[in-house]
Amino acid sequence: MHELPDAERTRTLSTDGLRAAFLVRGLFAAGRVTVRHVDLDRVILGGAVPLGETLQLDPPAWLAAEHFLERREMGVLNIGGPGRVRAGGTNFDAQPRDMVYLGRGTRDVSFSSASAERPARFYLVSYPAHVAYPSARIASGDADASDLGGEGGANRRRLAKYIHPARLQTAQLLMGVTTLAAGNVWNTMPSHRHVRRSEVYLYFDLPETDVVIHLLGEPGETRHLVVRNDDVVLSPSWSIHSGCGTAAYSFCWAMGGENQDFSDMQAVDMRELK
Repeated sequence: MHELPDAERTRTLSTDGLRAAFLVRGLFAAGRVTVRHVDLDRVILGGAVPLGETLQLDPPAWLAAEHFLERREMGVLNIGGPGRVRAGGTNFDAQPRDMVYLGRGTRDVSFSSASAERPARFYLVSYPAHVAYPSARIASGDADASDLGGEGGANRRRLAKYIHPARLQTAQLLMGVTTLAAGNVWNTMPSHRHVRRSEVYLYFDLPETDVVIHLLGEPGETRHLVVRNDDVVLSPSWSIHSGCGTAAYSFCWAMGGENQDFSDMQAVDMRELK
């Protein structure tokens, strides 16, 4: 179990301590399924990169479950080449940036790629679920998208909501993708917090030689992480979450907690930031 420090402890951490606490790396290993359990609303994060063989999603012993989604739901985003999620006897073909929702109780989950030379890369986010809802595929073109920001603030971006109440029912999971336009580098600034839920960011489509400076912490006690492609940042309810990159990038945001109202956020005045 990956355990996060509280706000008071976070103020005392070194760079290495901050990275160990709030950064999840190494999820996407070729030919493997990798999962990490985090004590942030008990989220499980994972990556699956199938090559020539189909990869099965088996429950690790620490999950204490007959099958992985026995008491959980999951969102799956494909950030690689074309692939397939097979779950409960149903095939969900996933093109790049398509997403699949798997409801509680779904059995026999597996992942495959259309081509081993250009494998699918599946990002997995799973939260506990108190009720079962039907699984579904959400194509990238079917996401509820809106344009935000502008060139003047270097934050022109497109926010696409895939898993949210207006499209399908889930127990608590919200999930989507934000993509910055070329020449724009800021995300989520002015910043905010979510006092009734937590959030997880996967940064992707970031060139190998570039980084994002991700801001976290209390508004008056901010800290930063240097984040690279495929890194995941954990954002507890007391922390802001913003970032500025050396190039344009995308990130997948996922949330779980007390409600599913996307607008339920506590804005932070720029004058409060330190």
